[in-house]
Amino acid sequence: MRRFILITVCLFICLCAAPLAAKDTITKPVGARPIPPLLDSVRFSGDILLCGELIPYGQTEVRERLEKEVMLAAWNRPQVILWLKRANRYFPLIEKILKEENLPLDMKYVPIVESALRPHSRSGKGAVGYWQFLKSTGRRYGLRIDSKIDERRNLFTSTRAAGLYLKKLQTEFGSWLLALAAYNMGEFGLSTEIEAQGTRDFFSLYLPLETQRYVLKIAAAKMVIEHPEAYGFHIRAGDLYPVFTYSKINFTLKQEIPLSLIADAANISFKTLKDYNPQIRGYYLEGRKTTILVPKGMEKGFKSRFSALHKAMKKQDKVRFHVVRPGESLIGIAKHYNMTLSALLKLNRFSYKKVIHPGDRLLVR
Repeated sequence: MRRFILITVCLFICLCAAPLAAKDTITKPVGARPIPPLLDSVRFSGDILLCGELIPYGQTEVRERLEKEVMLAAWNRPQVILWLKRANRYFPLIEKILKEENLPLDMKYVPIVESALRPHSRSGKGAVGYWQFLKSTGRRYGLRIDSKIDERRNLFTSTRAAGLYLKKLQTEFGSWLLALAAYNMGEFGLSTEIEAQGTRDFFSLYLPLETQRYVLKIAAAKMVIEHPEAYGFHIRAGDLYPVFTYSKINFTLKQEIPLSLIADAANISFKTLKDYNPQIRGYYLEGRKTTILVPKGMEKGFKSRFSALHKAMKKQDKVRFHVVRPGESLIGIAKHYNMTLSALLKLNRFSYKKVIHPGDRLLVR
């Protein structure tokens, strides 16, 4: 009896211990390092500069604001990891343009805070793209924004436009920190506050809370990205996204061409073509002189493949017109011509919300 009890107890201990051992093995990654205490991230020393201008964290109020942004950034660990990964992909391209425009390289941290380096990022106020341009501001600085193209989503054109805007703001306000504040709240609003408060020192101005935070968010992003190990982010080279590389293909088209045809000619997917050219809206490349990007090397043999596919498309593309009659619907018209609704909408550049009326002319196949 005693032997039976002893065996039972041993089995019970083994069964209980096994899950613990397995759990310990799973939750302890190889090479894992402890995360530094959060307080360590705000024990500042030495000068902290942004665009060559001093952040006076010796002032209690400034230090409190900077501590808040650094701790919030460092503690949002998934976001910082994505910052680091995307920065490796895009920073070399952004830095090249900033150098050409004679801008401080610290400006590369602006799209980190604005969009986390995402081309399709959109704010509640309608700002779009890496640098979060509103339509009016983007157009003022040379960006094309319409139903076919939105260059706010293009890294190269939007970065150059942002550079022009920031240089203009720096000339107007005499400070890069004030230029960043104006970029966030608008130059008229900042000019009004400077005149009312009688100071041009960013840290002495009482501004909208979003703008007060904005400049220090950029400073915090710079601190974390430049010294990730100090904040517990031990990134290996293999963890980072590769630098964005591409080849250019120049077009001079007389008519619109389906993007799917261009993707086929480049031996890439439709999605890849859209990812490399996020400024293109819809499913067609318009008939004009333009340039698209494709993955490096995929331009080889493109012209001959495109020419063959384009000729084949012209032979097969028998488009007719249908005049809408009373009582007809898009679904009914599509069925009549053995087309899918999506094909009919795509052919006519319609959205699913399109309302048709008697007498309208629709393209059908």
